[in-house]
Amino acid sequence: MNNKITVTIITLNEEEFIKGCIESAWKVADEIIVVDSLSTDKTQEIAKSLGAHVYEHSFMGDGLQKDYGVQFAKNDWILHMDADERLDDQMVAEIKAINYTETTYDAYAFRRKNYIGTRWQKVWYPDYMVRLYNKNRCRFAPMLVHTSLTTKNYKRMTGNIIHYSFKDLSDCIVRADKYSKLDARVLFEKNRKVSAWTPVIHGLTSFIKFYFLKKGFIYGLDGLTSSLIGALRSYLKYAHVIEMKSNTKSASIES
Repeated sequence: MNNKITVTIITLNEEEFIKGCIESAWKVADEIIVVDSLSTDKTQEIAKSLGAHVYEHSFMGDGLQKDYGVQFAKNDWILHMDADERLDDQMVAEIKAINYTETTYDAYAFRRKNYIGTRWQKVWYPDYMVRLYNKNRCRFAPMLVHTSLTTKNYKRMTGNIIHYSFKDLSDCIVRADKYSKLDARVLFEKNRKVSAWTPVIHGLTSFIKFYFLKKGFIYGLDGLTSSLIGALRSYLKYAHVIEMKSNTKSASIES
């Protein structure tokens, strides 16, 4: 039974996290490939010292960047990890137990535990992510941000990806704005129709989803915080689209 897999990681100035990620990856990997977007810190140096193969490439977008390293993989099965992620013991055991030669699945999904600082945000759980896949059958969608693997033939596992998402609450809010702008850019380029009420509707819907439907209220302050941040990001995504359309219209009038 050939259980060898390649772990791929994309990085940009991840010297704080990359060591822990690679050490975790070696628990299941036969080789590790890091695609680095021209880091200016010690990310590449640390990765190489831990036995990873490092390839430089300017950032092409989340999907294309994650796919880039696959061409260097010697194995058919790929596990993609972000630098701020780790594998728990159950996930390691499940990955090792898969018979990759005989499996009928193209990919496997694992639950992800997202953290703000040291606090696990249970309202965002299980946040299933398809991360282990056969490179001959699956590819990441060529999206600018938050891409996903394009496959329907996958199995959900019980192991967890530990995701140290945000350093603290301030970092969470700053990045919510950052990623909402990237999401908005995609919608803007697709000429998505929005009204003044669109951000409000999506923000409120997101809050109801997390706080009530996913029972965020039972997790106290953490549940309220996670629900509000989810709502804020949804609100900002569409608010940024309105802003982009307004700025484009103003520039057109001025010219």
